[in-house]
Amino acid sequence: MALQHAPGDVHARELMVRALTGTPATTPGGSELPASPRASVPGQPLASAVPPSAEVPEQPPASVSEPPQDPAAGSPPAPAPASGSGFDWKAAEDEVGDVVPPRFVEAPLAVDGSGAPGDAAAWDVERPGAVRLADVGGMQEVKERLEAAFLAPLRNPELRRLYGKSLRGGLLLYGPPGCGKTFIARAVAGELGANFLSVSVNDVLDMWIGNSERNMHELFQTARRQAPCVIFLDELDALGGKRSRSQSAGMRNTVNQLLTELDGVEAEANEGVFVLAATNVPWDVDIALRRPGRLDRTLLVLPPDGPAREAILRYHLRERPIENVDLGKLVRATDGLSGADLAHVCEAAAEHALLDSARTGTVRMIGMKDLLAAARQIAPSTEPWFAAARNVAMYANDGGMYDDLVAYLKKKRKL
Repeated sequence: MALQHAPGDVHARELMVRALTGTPATTPGGSELPASPRASVPGQPLASAVPPSAEVPEQPPASVSEPPQDPAAGSPPAPAPASGSGFDWKAAEDEVGDVVPPRFVEAPLAVDGSGAPGDAAAWDVERPGAVRLADVGGMQEVKERLEAAFLAPLRNPELRRLYGKSLRGGLLLYGPPGCGKTFIARAVAGELGANFLSVSVNDVLDMWIGNSERNMHELFQTARRQAPCVIFLDELDALGGKRSRSQSAGMRNTVNQLLTELDGVEAEANEGVFVLAATNVPWDVDIALRRPGRLDRTLLVLPPDGPAREAILRYHLRERPIENVDLGKLVRATDGLSGADLAHVCEAAAEHALLDSARTGTVRMIGMKDLLAAARQIAPSTEPWFAAARNVAMYANDGGMYDDLVAYLKKKRKL
């Protein structure tokens, strides 16, 4: 870099020659420079390393430091000769040891695979988020059940110890798709101040025999190390389906491993580990998963009520150009729609206003007419689910497992 700015600088040329060759070099004045004790580069001419000089400045640039002068001798001291004829790589490594960071923080694994760090997390654990139950619009019954199952025992440790309430447990959220089961799970994790571990089917299932069971075990081991931690098992019917219907031995073993991790020999290690699961078809979940001690609490997540629909519509319209929107009328017009349906209503209304503005060449706001037209065009996506759930509620409600679903269907006159 110094030679680029001052090609004729004597000191810069001297440093370059000492770095690249062991033979004396000639300065622009005709005198020879002292040979460098470092090894030369075979086959590389000196002329390619030191560019020709245009003119020699009187003083070296500020960026090039001069070697210290000896007042008595009047010349710079010669460097100590390096041992051997090769380049001293160890000395060079020591010079930059405090500048260049190490490539690996942990020691590599041995040939036999031993030496794996026991605390290394095999799963990405999210830190507590900013979402709280207050951010969930409406759904008061859902919030009360969550408060009794998880939040109250954690906030009152003295009462928990007095009544012998355990900090481990499981809760199964079920209901039609698009009604906010995943959002509620994140809100619970935020209320608890706990880590959040979301698990889907592809995170656990593996084509090789035994790998699915091992992945399930590593999942719970990671949650135990990160306790308090919330494990969210999405689409539980894929991970814990009825073993009597499964034709694969691997799937049955995966369900067995999940049962063992929830309430097996090492169940005491689950203190501080909360399991939340979500499914659209709870009647396809293995019955052993729903016994007390595992996912013993079941919570029906229904389509949003009036206050919840208003909160969802406000959220999806907050950054869109709207005018004269009557939220009360829009809430009544969207009865029965899920949260995903409401988001689609706002998207369709914005799309209609955008296309209209593009055709006319005049930008206009999103009005009530656009929103009501979109609401009329979108059919509730929950109706097929209720059609299937009606038969289960009527003929498979053993032990009152779906009493809350029966009550809702009667209230809506669907049963």
